[in-house]
Amino acid sequence: MKALELVGDIDDRHRLQAQVPSDLPAGPVRLFVLLPEEDHAGIAWTQGIAKEWSAELADPREDLYTLNDGLPANAPR
Repeated sequence: MKALELVGDIDDRHRLQAQVPSDLPAGPVRLFVLLPEEDHAGIAWTQGIAKEWSAELADPREDLYTLNDGLPANAPR
């Protein structure tokens, strides 16, 4: 049996999506799913926050700052 490491995503509908090399033949495969450790879950946490706060983040009344506020980071001081 040959092992091949792929990186995939599980979507909101609990479907696994992964891109496989084009030279792999079609047919059944055996999968091992490795879940990220808690300290590696930062991306999942930020995606969850963005999903939960999407209504608030899309509300224009929450826009406290504009592009005209402050100075660019590379501006002379």
